[in-house]
Amino acid sequence: MKKKKIFIFVGNPDKNSLSTALAESYARGARSVGHEVRTTYISDMIFDPILHKGYKTIQECEPDLVKFQENVRWCEHFVSIFPIWWSDMPALMKGMIDRVWMPGFAFNFRKGLIPGWYRRLKGRSARVIVTSDTHPAILWVLFGGNINNWVRGTLRFSGFAPIRKTWISGIQKLTPEKFQRLIKHLERLGRKGK
Repeated sequence: MKKKKIFIFVGNPDKNSLSTALAESYARGARSVGHEVRTTYISDMIFDPILHKGYKTIQECEPDLVKFQENVRWCEHFVSIFPIWWSDMPALMKGMIDRVWMPGFAFNFRKGLIPGWYRRLKGRSARVIVTSDTHPAILWVLFGGNINNWVRGTLRFSGFAPIRKTWISGIQKLTPEKFQRLIKHLERLGRKGK
C-alpha cells in the first residue's frame, strides 16, 4: 500500500466533541501503517469568518488560514469531519471556506470564449465524515442534499476525486458499544488512507 500525505480537518467549533474523537481515531489508524498525517481543528484557528466586501475585494488571509491552504496543497487525501447543525455545516466552518476557497488557491476561471474553470486541487482524494442526530434519509427528504455544497460545490468543483462520504447518525443514542465500533471503523479507514 502506498503511503499517503493525509490532512484531517475538524470543522466542529467544540474541540471536546465526537468529531475530535473520530479525527483522532482516523489519525491513529493512518499513522499506524506509516501514512503522514497533519490535523487542524477549527476551534484552534484564529480568523475573521466574514467576507466584509463579498468577493469584490480579496481579504488578506490570517496566518491560520494560510496554514490551512498549505496543508490542503500538501496533502494527497483530505479528510473533513463536522456535525450537521440546522441542516448544514457549522457557521464558523462555512465562514472559513468563504475566506480560503479562493481563485488562485482552489480554482481559476477560464478567460475567453469557452466558459469554465481550472481545478487547481486535482489529484487529491477526499473523505467527508458527517455526524448528526437525524438520519441522512430524513434530512434528504426534508431539506435536500445538505452536504452537496461542500462535496460538489466546493471539493469536486476544485478537483477532488474520488470523494467518499461517511454519515454517522443517531449520535444522541450512541451507546458505549456502538461508540467503540465506530472508533474501530475510523481506525480502519485511516489505515487504508481512504
